[in-house]
Amino acid sequence: MTARTRLRSAAELAFPGFVVGLLAGAAGGALTAFVAGSAGWALLATLALGVPLGLLGGGYGLVLATGRVRLGVFAPAALYWLVGFPLARLVHEVVTRLAVTGRVALPDDLLGFLTYQAVISAGYAIGFLWLHERIAPHWFARVGGHNPAAQRLVTRYVAHARSVRAARQRARSRRPGSRRRPNRPGQPDWSD
Repeated sequence: MTARTRLRSAAELAFPGFVVGLLAGAAGGALTAFVAGSAGWALLATLALGVPLGLLGGGYGLVLATGRVRLGVFAPAALYWLVGFPLARLVHEVVTRLAVTGRVALPDDLLGFLTYQAVISAGYAIGFLWLHERIAPHWFARVGGHNPAAQRLVTRYVAHARSVRAARQRARSRRPGSRRRPNRPGQPDWSD
């Protein structure tokens, strides 16, 4: 495998997480546009927050590809973003201060700032994981034909979906008067 092929493979694995992070930055930009009423400030907020969150989100996809993190589990994502989210917010804060004052400056109470960002990182981790779990499997299936690591992730996602479905069916069958509901039209059947 050439260096270019490895780079392309890594970029494809990182892409869904990058998109989720960039979308989070765009949400921050939209809020800024609403409050400040300025497209320039909205663009600054989108890029200053979205790029760091996107790069860290891409890193999460690469961590998933190593196989060391179970799919659909919150704790690894929470730990990842416990460090990543405060760093992304610190970059956002420094870039915003640079744009406003013309100089690079850290927040006055750096420890307090980072601690608060770490506390709220769990909320971001929930949203990130939820959206990533909806985008990534489709993307990995799309690129899995030429990307073996993406194909391995697709296999893991399918196995995970089957185990979750089987657990739900077992739980339903234990309830009195339960019966299996048929799949809705267009819903995939992972039971085979």
